[in-house]
Amino acid sequence: MLIKQRKDILAPGNVLDQQWFQSICREVEIAIESVIHPAGTSTFRINPVRQGNGVIPIKQNFVKCLKEKYGWELESRLEISSSGKNAGKIDAVKAIPGTGKYFAVEWETGNISSSHRALNKIALGIISGKLVGGALIVPSRKLYEYLTDRIGNYAEMEPYFPVWGNLKVKGECIISVFEIEHDSEDSSLPLISKGKDGMARGLLASRKKRLRKSRP
Repeated sequence: MLIKQRKDILAPGNVLDQQWFQSICREVEIAIESVIHPAGTSTFRINPVRQGNGVIPIKQNFVKCLKEKYGWELESRLEISSSGKNAGKIDAVKAIPGTGKYFAVEWETGNISSSHRALNKIALGIISGKLVGGALIVPSRKLYEYLTDRIGNYAEMEPYFPVWGNLKVKGECIISVFEIEHDSEDSSLPLISKGKDGMARGLLASRKKRLRKSRP
């Protein structure tokens, strides 16, 4: 998988020069680059069918690499809210030595609202002092065209970056967004299976609701 760009939307102080951030950033980059399709190849190719490919299977190689190669914790439920309640699962977190805090990563598999919630979750963790930073990984507009309908994407998120970029916090912290894209297109490949991702999740929920209503 290609990394089109990394945008650091909040980076006060000298956080970008810190060894821990440079190490974390490299681990995330290597994990993104480990995402391949089809299996057994060295790049990520996609069948360019509009809204034809699922998202969750794409994320699996990424989180697997973070866990097995670098020791990240997956599906963590950190209590990042000031109320003492957790704000839902975080795809992957890693403790940062010497800080008593974690760095969080979210790989977007939901719609654009889910992308906003992911960055809000990271911001909340920073405010509460549980996170030293976090990153959101979203597809480029070009890749978006071939994925589940209405999946969160970089182009739609970018206008809102100043919301998180103007967060008032003390000390060093970081919020980054990675824009990712396929290496190439290949119409001979099978489509990537869909599951509970993006609009597929909403459609599945609506279908189940209709079935419940139709039962006597």
